Amino acid sequence: MLSINEIPWAQLLQKNNYHPSPRDWSDQVIYFLLIDRFSDGKEDGYRDVAGQIVPGATQLFSPADAGNGVRSQAAIQDWESAGAKWLGGTLKGITSKIGYLKRLGISTLWISPVLRQRPGVDDYHGYGTQNFLEVDPHFGTDEDFKDLVAAAHKAGLYVILDVILNHTADVFQYNTVDPSGNLYTPAWSGATYPVLGWRDPNGAPTLPFPTQVNPHDVNSAVWPEELQAADVFTRKGNIAHWDDRPETTEGDFDGLKNIHQGTGPLSEYTPSEALRTLSEAYQYWIAYADLDGFRVDTVKHMDLGATRFFTSEIHEFAQTIGKDSFFLVGEITGSRDEAISTRDKTGLDAALGLRDVQQYMVDAVKGWGNPANYFELFRNSAEVDKPSHTWFRNHVVTAFDDHDLVRLDKEWKARFAADQDGRALELAILAMNATTLGIPCIYYGSEQRFDGKFPSDFNPAPDPRDKADRYIRETMFGGGFGSFRSRDRHFFDETSATYIELAKILAVRTSDISLRRGRQYLRPISEDGFTFWYPNRIGEGRMTSMVAWSRIMSDREVVCAINTDLAAPRTAWVTIDAGLHAVGDKYQYAYSTDPTRIGSPVAAQARNGLAISVTVPAAGFVILAP
Repeated sequence: MLSINEIPWAQLLQKNNYHPSPRDWSDQVIYFLLIDRFSDGKEDGYRDVAGQIVPGATQLFSPADAGNGVRSQAAIQDWESAGAKWLGGTLKGITSKIGYLKRLGISTLWISPVLRQRPGVDDYHGYGTQNFLEVDPHFGTDEDFKDLVAAAHKAGLYVILDVILNHTADVFQYNTVDPSGNLYTPAWSGATYPVLGWRDPNGAPTLPFPTQVNPHDVNSAVWPEELQAADVFTRKGNIAHWDDRPETTEGDFDGLKNIHQGTGPLSEYTPSEALRTLSEAYQYWIAYADLDGFRVDTVKHMDLGATRFFTSEIHEFAQTIGKDSFFLVGEITGSRDEAISTRDKTGLDAALGLRDVQQYMVDAVKGWGNPANYFELFRNSAEVDKPSHTWFRNHVVTAFDDHDLVRLDKEWKARFAADQDGRALELAILAMNATTLGIPCIYYGSEQRFDGKFPSDFNPAPDPRDKADRYIRETMFGGGFGSFRSRDRHFFDETSATYIELAKILAVRTSDISLRRGRQYLRPISEDGFTFWYPNRIGEGRMTSMVAWSRIMSDREVVCAINTDLAAPRTAWVTIDAGLHAVGDKYQYAYSTDPTRIGSPVAAQARNGLAISVTVPAAGFVILAP
């Protein structure tokens, strides 16, 4: 399709059995992956959705394979450069791993942008769209996309697609020349800059701008053709100051071309024709592929009125085809207060990317911060004008790793498991994410303890502007850029300890509504049963302590705890609600990283009101239920 007017709406809407929305998104566990980095379908020995072993060409990773991609200087250069290029993950590859995700306990799949990128560039991540009405051929076909969603639905999974409204690919060249006579992209100054031309398939600005491009040349400019008018783009150059308005909403995103979305204050916003076109294009993908939600990229860089227009358009359309709770989660990087205000004003269902949530969760588990910092983000709801802290359970998506790690924008980026402590505590943070307030989101490879870090022994170091994004985007299927500096080894290992234990934890979460929807309280603990305190980091070293919390739904209280001590188990009295329990009431271990404790009973005693004695293995996690 070359025009938005070519969408076959009558044919699409004949379908009357669209997949219904979840009853409550807080019941879901989300798994986020980059299509190009997940699976190429060639892995050997993985299990399909029925549990049958499938043969393939790429062997499973073993510890001996660590570093097999960097055993010479030439190999180091090849491995490192591969991380910035297309590597071969496909939609069919994802479809082949639905069983792997289902058995892990995933209920919702969030996939990176799937639409066509500008040919000839390495926009493997999908965030530089050139054609909003076609799946990128690197990933497969439109039909492959539809088949993936259908397979996920058949297995009981929902699918969220990452979408972009703020910008397109780098589809034109500014007509700005430096003193040496070279073309360059100017920085934002508030001025509108002249454009030399649309980029042709080779990237050269040879096509007249804004004259409409020949319909046979779909590899040039931007599509659908309604986006080829001059006023579609702000044309104000690159953002230099990322927190300054209007620069953040008018400027280009590192060369990706900013779309003019509309004008006016929030209450009187007038959407542009470009925004209307994009809204209809994404409605098409809902109808065509039967999607269940969108993750809206770079909401921080959009007008509030533009975001509100889009959410209204999408929610209303989705309801007309029976998707009453179509999920719209916005990437709103920054403070909690700003994110919540943006969500409330725009109609987004949830916020994702809150810097405080990620950092405080990481610090609490690694022992470099006070756990109260994390739990108070949800507890002090009055500060953000919410009637109850349970508001956060289905309006915030929580994660500790992702593909950008914006919270680390001033230093080299790395995954949680990049250091020794992180590797030991990976299950603990996955468990905390799964059993605290918010909709948990797992970044692909975390269940295999991917390290995702810049190798310090590489010489020379990469361009600092790269920010090491490539190293937190390893492949699951091997290829030229596998995790642990490997290549040609895949990681779909259902026998790995973290995968197995996380699956058990998610199964308990699925079976217990308190862990999905309940209120949440950080609990005082005591080693002697008389003096109780909240775990707290003191001095300059790591905090080694039990961290315990309760989830309460109606009259049911479930207790969870991690142990930040890597070397020894911890036993402590954990306070429980004396209004819900009495002395002698029994709890038992519903889960423990020490399997011998599962099913073991503990009785409530009159300590600090009421408390139970809890033992957590070194770097471990437990769940106790009445």
